[in-house]
Amino acid sequence: MSPVQKYAIGAGVAFLFSLFFLPGWVTLLVVLGLVAAPVVGYLMLDPSQRERLKRARRRGIGR
Repeated sequence: MSPVQKYAIGAGVAFLFSLFFLPGWVTLLVVLGLVAAPVVGYLMLDPSQRERLKRARRRGIGR
């Protein structure tokens, strides 16, 4: 299982948990946090780090 799949499963579990056990606006905040965290992390990288990450993704780390 790839790291992206693990992240997606974890985000889905967190969403379902918040959907059933927390009020609606808190669920919205949880979903926004799950989406915003990786986006903000990516945007904080330097352009050279982003390029390095793209090359590593194409190559497939660990293969």
